[in-house]
Amino acid sequence: MSENVVPEDILRLIRDRGHFVLLTHIHPDGDALGSLLGLADMLSAMGKTVFAYLDQPVSHLYDFLPGCERIRCSLEALQDFRRQAGRKDLVTIVLDCGEDERLGKDKHLLLDSEPLVVVDHHRSHRNYGHLRWVDPLRSSTGEMVYEIGTALGQEFSLDGAFNIYVAIVTDTGSFRYDCTGARTLEIAGRLLASGVKPEQVAAQIYDNFSPGRLKLLQLVLGTLDLSDDEQIACIHVTNDMLDRAGAAIQDIEGFVDFPRAIRSVRVAVFLKELDDNRVSVSLRAKGAVDVADIAKEFGGGGHRNAAGCRFCGLSLEEARQRLHQVIAERLASHLP
Repeated sequence: MSENVVPEDILRLIRDRGHFVLLTHIHPDGDALGSLLGLADMLSAMGKTVFAYLDQPVSHLYDFLPGCERIRCSLEALQDFRRQAGRKDLVTIVLDCGEDERLGKDKHLLLDSEPLVVVDHHRSHRNYGHLRWVDPLRSSTGEMVYEIGTALGQEFSLDGAFNIYVAIVTDTGSFRYDCTGARTLEIAGRLLASGVKPEQVAAQIYDNFSPGRLKLLQLVLGTLDLSDDEQIACIHVTNDMLDRAGAAIQDIEGFVDFPRAIRSVRVAVFLKELDDNRVSVSLRAKGAVDVADIAKEFGGGGHRNAAGCRFCGLSLEEARQRLHQVIAERLASHLP
C-alpha cells in the first residue's frame, strides 16, 4: 500500500472553501469521470457548491454514471460561476490529468484560477498547479478520491460509491493490472459493502455494446499485425472504418486490450486516425517493457503498462514504423 497520504493543505482547503470547480482531461475515461462525479457528490453532501466541467458531453459509453447530467460544457457558465464565487471562496481541482495540455484547447482559461489543486496517479505526471497530490502507486484517481473522503470523515452516497467503483474497475482492468494493490481491493470491498452491485457495473461496462461498436471491432481486429516473434501486436482504426460501421470514435475504448490478450504479446499498439493528419496511439504492455517511457519519447506519457502519445504530420503507417523501431529495441535490450 502507498504511504502517500492526502496532504493536509488540500484537506484544509476543502474544509474551508465553499465553491469548487472540478476538471479532468479531454476524452475522459472511466477513472476521470468516476473520480469527478464521485468527488462532486461528496462535496455536495458537505454543503459545497460544485461546478463540474467537461469540454464536451459525456460519451454514450459512460452516460450510465449517476450524476453525469450535472456536468456542464459551457465555458461562459464556468466563468460566471467563478465570478459569483469570488476568489477567496473558490477552489479548482483537476483530476486524473497528468499534464495540463490534456485539458484541451481552453487550458489557459481553465487553469486561470488560484488555488489550483491537482490530484493524479500518472507516473509521467508533469508538475502544474499550486497544490498537488500525485501518487503513482495508486491504482486510480478514484482510489485517491476515496482517500480524500476518508480523511475528511465523509461517507459516500450510493451514487458516489458507484462512481468511485467504476473509476477503480476501469483503471485496473477489473483488478487484472499490476497497479491493483491490497488497499485497492480493500477500498473496493468497502464500496461493495455500501451497496454497490458489481454485476451492475460489469454489465454497463462490458455488456453494453451497440451493433455499430461490434461491427467496428470486427473491422479493427482485421488489421491485426504481429511482429518480432509475435511479441508486438498492432491494430488501427481509420475514419472510413468508423463510417462503415456506423460507430463513433468513443466506441474504440478498450479495443487495445484485444491484441494485448494474445499469449505471446508483450506490447500492444492501437493507432487511431484523427483529423488534420494526426495519429493518436494507445500502448499496453505485459512484463518488463515500460510503455510510459516509450510514449514519453514521442511527447506522451501514462503508466508503466498503459500509456499513449500522438503524432502530427505522419500517416498511420509512418507512425507505426516509428513506434515499432523503439518498441523492438526495448524488447531486444530487455530494458524496464
